Amino acid sequence: MNHRIGVLGLHHDHVWGNLEELQRTGRAELVAAADHYPELRNQYAEKFPGTLYEDYDELLEKEDLTAVFIFGSNKLSEELAVKACEHGLHCLVEKPMAATLDGANRMLGAATASNVRLMINWPFAWWPQLRYAIHLAITGDIGEIWQVKYRAAHQGPVELGCSAPFCEWLYDEELNGAGALMDYCCYGAVLAQVVLGMPDSVLGVKVRTGLKPDLKLEDNAILIMKYANALATTEASWTQQDKLTAYSTTLYGSEGTLLVEPDHGGRLLKATLEEPEGYEVTLPGSEDHLENASTHFLAAIENPKLKLHPLCDPRKGHDAQWILEHGIEAARDH
Repeated sequence: MNHRIGVLGLHHDHVWGNLEELQRTGRAELVAAADHYPELRNQYAEKFPGTLYEDYDELLEKEDLTAVFIFGSNKLSEELAVKACEHGLHCLVEKPMAATLDGANRMLGAATASNVRLMINWPFAWWPQLRYAIHLAITGDIGEIWQVKYRAAHQGPVELGCSAPFCEWLYDEELNGAGALMDYCCYGAVLAQVVLGMPDSVLGVKVRTGLKPDLKLEDNAILIMKYANALATTEASWTQQDKLTAYSTTLYGSEGTLLVEPDHGGRLLKATLEEPEGYEVTLPGSEDHLENASTHFLAAIENPKLKLHPLCDPRKGHDAQWILEHGIEAARDH
């Protein structure tokens, strides 16, 4: 099956790798792309086929599409996803789901009303070791889970080499939803929701360290999710100069601990009372459609009965947005 794909937004830097993955599937045709930055439209034209638009609505009105990839600012992506769903198009939206809980509500409602697939792409969903750790945790392999811990950190978007259009909206509270808190605490929020469900309450702390004098938003943040018999923490940093502890995941249970190393090729380590120093867990094979966001999205379009991976389920993304919004509100009080 050959799907006709449009791209709404090119100013989220994650778009380029995802489009390359989409093309490698050989199962989709890139028909058109839209963005309000002319330099990004030019960059697209150098690598990918399709008609280019400055206006997102014009693309939706003129093109005959199966689905869209949405890679705009968090705020713009809310609007684009609702419009695309209303046009009957399946939507892949880059993480987090939205800039606001209201936006996530509208997106979920539009997808349900139009009976289309809405998938939220979390880059760490394609790490086999993380997916298997989640499976072990929710099936009781390490007993009752009492803590979920995630940390995401780097030097900062500019220092990391992110594009100017990407940084422009990441550093805008309205377009992003917050600063580092929204950019990186979102991962731990959805992870905690998948493993533990919805928390009873959320605590939040955000800080401007002063290491980036021109930055008007927080460069570091921590959210704490409180459950009846457990807790979860998600940390975000735009000031960490090294990679030590960055993108690390730890799941603590009554009968053991799982430590997930980041990125493709990372290991899954497990410790128990009998093996307190831990050992590497052999990962099972993954289904082909879980190779990356594009393969999973196309499989979901082709098979309406296929369940999205929990990390990519828009209902989980919506709940993560609830956690983030309550964390942001709590952080305002500190």
